[in-house]
Amino acid sequence: MAVTIPENKTSPLLKARDAVWNPTPGSLRFLALLGVVVNAGIVLTGGAVRLTKSGLGCPTWPKCTGESLLPNSSPEHSPLNMAIEFGNRTLTFLVLAVGIAVYVAARRLSPNRPELTRLALWQPVGVVVQAGVGGLTVLTKLHPTMVSPHYLLSIALIFVAFLLYVRAGEGDGPVRRLVEPLVHRLTLALVWVVVAVLAVGTFVTGSGPHAGDAEATRLPFPITDITRIHSLLAWATVGLTVALLVLHRRTGAPAGVRRAGLLLLGAILLQGVIGYVQYFLGVPELLVGAHVLGSTLLWIAALNLLYSGRTRPAPAAPAGTPAPAAARRP
Repeated sequence: MAVTIPENKTSPLLKARDAVWNPTPGSLRFLALLGVVVNAGIVLTGGAVRLTKSGLGCPTWPKCTGESLLPNSSPEHSPLNMAIEFGNRTLTFLVLAVGIAVYVAARRLSPNRPELTRLALWQPVGVVVQAGVGGLTVLTKLHPTMVSPHYLLSIALIFVAFLLYVRAGEGDGPVRRLVEPLVHRLTLALVWVVVAVLAVGTFVTGSGPHAGDAEATRLPFPITDITRIHSLLAWATVGLTVALLVLHRRTGAPAGVRRAGLLLLGAILLQGVIGYVQYFLGVPELLVGAHVLGSTLLWIAALNLLYSGRTRPAPAAPAGTPAPAAARRP
C-alpha cells in the first residue's frame, strides 16, 4: 500500500509561494513592505560602494570589466573594491525578484483591484530603469548629475512600495480624513520639504569628499554653502513637525497620527545629530553611512505620517447585493 506523505503547510517556501500565487490582502501588504525594505537596503549598500571608493570597482557596464561579467584580476582596482561594487549590482536582482513577486501577487489577488496592480507594476519597471541609470552612472565615471537621480529614483520606488502597502490595507471607497484640513495641508508641505532635504542632500554628496572613486567629478559648489541650505531645510522639517505635533494635540488627532508624528520627530532629530557630528568630524565614512540610512528612515517616517491621517473603507454595497465570493483564483 502506498504511503502518502502529508504536505507541510508550515514550510517557509510553501508560505512564500502562497503569498505570491494565492495572495490575500495581508500577504500582499507583507510583500509590499518587503519591497520598501529591499529598496531601502540597496540605498544603504549603494552608500557603502561610494564610501569604500568602490564606485568604479567594476569600471564598465553591464559587464564588470571589458572582458568579463564577473570580477577578475585588474591592476587598476583591488579585488575588494570589485567585489563590493559587483555585490551591489547583484543585489539588484533581489530587488527585481521582490518587485516581480509583488506584481504577480497583485495581479492574482481576488477580487482584482486594478489600482494595486498598477502600483505593483511600477516596482519591477522601476528596478529595470534604476539598473539603466546605474549603468550610466558607471559609464559617466560617477558624475554627480547621474549619482543624484540614481539615489532619488530609489526614494521614488520606496514611495511607490509604501503606497502599495497602505492601499493593500484599505478599501476602495472615498478617502476620509482623520485630521483637520489645516493639519493635512501642513503634513503635505512637510513631505515636500523632506523631498527638498533629500534632493539638496545629493548636492552635498556631489560636492563632498566621498565621490566613490578618485576619478569622479565633483560639483563646482562650495560644500559649506550647500550644507547650509541643506541644514536650513532640515530645520524647516523640525519646525513643521513640532507645529504638527501641537496641532495634533489641539485638534484631537487620533492616537495613531500622534504616534506617527513623534516617530518622525525622532527620526529627524537623530538624522540631525548624525549630520552635525559628521560635519564637525570631517565626514567620516561610518557616520556618512549612518546618514544615508537615516535619510531613507526619515522618508519612510514622513510617508507614514502622511498616510496615517486618512482611511479608505470599502464602498457600501447596494441593498440586496450578495457578498463577494472569498475563493481565490485557481
